[in-house]
Amino acid sequence: MAAENVLEITDANFEETVIKSALPVLVDFWAPWCGPCRMMGPVIDEVAEAFAGKVKVGKVNVDENPQIAGKLGIRSIPNLIIFKDGERFSDIVGAVPRPKLEEALNKAL
Repeated sequence: MAAENVLEITDANFEETVIKSALPVLVDFWAPWCGPCRMMGPVIDEVAEAFAGKVKVGKVNVDENPQIAGKLGIRSIPNLIIFKDGERFSDIVGAVPRPKLEEALNKAL
Protein backbone atom coordinates (compact mmCIF):
# COMPACT_ATOMS: atom_id res chain seq x y z
CA MET A 1 0.00 0.00 0.00
CA ALA A 2 1.57 3.31 1.09
CA ALA A 3 4.51 1.85 2.98
CA GLU A 4 6.91 3.57 0.58
CA ASN A 5 6.02 6.84 2.33
CA VAL A 6 7.03 5.46 5.73
CA LEU A 7 10.68 5.77 6.75
CA GLU A 8 12.52 3.30 8.93
CA ILE A 9 13.99 5.34 11.77
CA THR A 10 16.83 3.89 13.83
CA ASP A 11 19.10 4.91 16.69
CA ALA A 12 21.68 5.72 14.01
CA ASN A 13 19.55 7.98 11.77
CA PHE A 14 17.15 9.53 14.31
CA GLU A 15 19.06 12.81 14.64
CA GLU A 16 19.33 13.32 10.87
CA THR A 17 15.83 12.08 9.97
CA VAL A 18 13.80 13.57 12.81
CA ILE A 19 15.62 16.30 14.74
CA LYS A 20 17.12 18.01 11.66
CA SER A 21 13.97 17.68 9.51
CA ALA A 22 12.52 20.83 7.96
CA LEU A 23 9.09 19.17 8.01
CA PRO A 24 7.15 17.95 11.05
CA VAL A 25 7.84 14.26 11.69
CA LEU A 26 5.39 11.66 13.00
CA VAL A 27 7.33 8.84 14.66
CA ASP A 28 5.55 5.57 15.43
CA PHE A 29 7.30 3.63 18.21
CA TRP A 30 6.20 0.01 17.80
CA ALA A 31 7.21 -3.66 18.01
CA PRO A 32 6.22 -6.66 15.87
CA TRP A 33 4.76 -8.54 18.89
CA CYS A 34 2.43 -5.65 19.81
CA GLY A 35 -1.15 -6.25 18.60
CA PRO A 36 -2.32 -2.61 18.83
CA CYS A 37 0.88 -1.57 17.00
CA ARG A 38 0.01 -3.90 14.12
CA MET A 39 -3.53 -2.46 14.08
CA MET A 40 -2.02 1.02 13.67
CA GLY A 41 0.16 -0.06 10.73
CA PRO A 42 -2.43 0.57 7.97
CA VAL A 43 -3.49 3.86 9.63
CA ILE A 44 0.15 5.04 9.67
CA ASP A 45 0.48 4.09 5.98
CA GLU A 46 -2.71 5.98 5.06
CA VAL A 47 -1.64 9.08 7.01
CA ALA A 48 1.82 8.96 5.40
CA GLU A 49 0.18 9.00 1.99
CA ALA A 50 -2.34 11.72 2.89
CA PHE A 51 0.37 14.02 4.34
CA ALA A 52 3.12 13.23 1.78
CA GLY A 53 5.23 16.34 1.17
CA LYS A 54 3.88 18.06 4.32
CA VAL A 55 4.89 15.65 7.08
CA LYS A 56 7.55 12.92 7.29
CA VAL A 57 6.29 9.66 8.75
CA GLY A 58 8.57 7.03 10.23
CA LYS A 59 8.58 3.97 12.45
CA VAL A 60 10.99 2.98 15.20
CA ASN A 61 11.09 -0.70 16.18
CA VAL A 62 11.71 -0.35 19.94
CA ASP A 63 13.24 -3.85 20.19
CA GLU A 64 15.88 -3.03 17.56
CA ASN A 65 16.42 0.60 18.62
CA PRO A 66 16.34 0.72 22.43
CA GLN A 67 18.56 3.82 22.74
CA ILE A 68 16.17 6.35 21.23
CA ALA A 69 13.11 4.75 22.86
CA GLY A 70 14.88 4.91 26.24
CA LYS A 71 16.06 8.48 25.70
CA LEU A 72 12.50 9.59 24.93
CA GLY A 73 11.01 7.66 27.85
CA ILE A 74 8.86 5.32 25.75
CA ARG A 75 7.21 2.97 28.25
CA SER A 76 4.16 1.74 26.36
CA ILE A 77 3.52 1.17 22.68
CA PRO A 78 2.14 2.08 20.26
CA ASN A 79 3.44 5.54 21.07
CA LEU A 80 3.24 8.21 18.38
CA ILE A 81 5.29 11.36 18.78
CA ILE A 82 5.10 14.37 16.50
CA PHE A 83 8.32 16.39 16.29
CA LYS A 84 8.29 19.95 14.95
CA ASP A 85 11.44 22.03 14.43
CA GLY A 86 13.45 19.32 16.19
CA GLU A 87 11.32 19.49 19.35
CA ARG A 88 8.78 17.06 20.78
CA PHE A 89 5.46 18.68 19.83
CA SER A 90 2.77 16.11 20.64
CA ASP A 91 2.43 12.59 22.08
CA ILE A 92 -0.31 10.07 21.32
CA VAL A 93 -0.21 6.83 23.30
CA GLY A 94 -2.19 3.79 22.21
CA ALA A 95 -4.09 2.87 19.08
CA VAL A 96 -6.11 5.85 17.84
CA PRO A 97 -8.44 6.38 14.88
CA ARG A 98 -7.10 8.10 11.78
CA PRO A 99 -9.11 11.36 12.31
CA LYS A 100 -7.51 11.86 15.75
CA LEU A 101 -4.05 11.37 14.27
CA GLU A 102 -4.78 13.75 11.38
CA GLU A 103 -6.07 16.38 13.81
CA ALA A 104 -2.81 16.21 15.78
CA LEU A 105 -0.74 16.46 12.58
CA ASN A 106 -2.73 19.43 11.30
CA LYS A 107 -1.88 21.30 14.53
CA ALA A 108 1.82 20.75 13.78
CA LEU A 109 1.59 22.24 10.28
